[in-house]
Amino acid sequence: MTVTARLDLAIVDAADIEEVGSFYAELTGWEVVRQDSDRFGVRTPDGQEVEFQRAPDHVAPRWPGQEQPQQFHLDLQVDDPQAAAGRAVALGATRLADGPTWITLTDPAGHPFDLCQADHVGAVMRLFAVAIDAPDASALARFYADLTGMEVTYDGPEGALITAGGRNVMFQQISEYNPPRWPDPAHPQQAHLDLQVDDLDTGEARALELGASRLNAGGERFRVFADPAGHPFCLVR
Repeated sequence: MTVTARLDLAIVDAADIEEVGSFYAELTGWEVVRQDSDRFGVRTPDGQEVEFQRAPDHVAPRWPGQEQPQQFHLDLQVDDPQAAAGRAVALGATRLADGPTWITLTDPAGHPFDLCQADHVGAVMRLFAVAIDAPDASALARFYADLTGMEVTYDGPEGALITAGGRNVMFQQISEYNPPRWPDPAHPQQAHLDLQVDDLDTGEARALELGASRLNAGGERFRVFADPAGHPFCLVR
């Protein structure tokens, strides 16, 4: 498979990036690697990065409905979800629901995230996956797998997973999916992926061939697209 793009960052929108970025740094134990007026970035011990992008007009999701959908969420692995959830609430999270092996909360910006039980994680949380809502999880997984060279390692009724180099992206099946309408703040993207390419023209041609749409934004070093489910993403060099 030809690798056109490489997964670089997951970037989450928030009005107060210092608040939400500091929340995740304190909760997870991840290293703060960027802190400026526009972005707050954290890095996991295995080198994955999540950034929080300033969006002054950010409209928070209202989980679990589709009127103001989450669009993206983070799956974080911990040894003891109950204890971790208590710490998260003390740091400003809101507890939403309990599953068999996970707990769903919202961060201070309103984005849902899951604390998932896993053995031998240790004091620093593990980023298992960035999870993306989709009306057809299998098709969206194949789109990103074909664009990035990642492998579809799971495909089931609840969603599909692509993997490469210890990084996972999960696509969650949503029956009444409501897509973002970027840049309309009433229908926000909530988050997006940055994908690195060696050449923007080659990356654009491949993305369009696979079913992406070019959006009217970008610059010399990046271009903005919508994937087949309507989620914006950036090709960057």
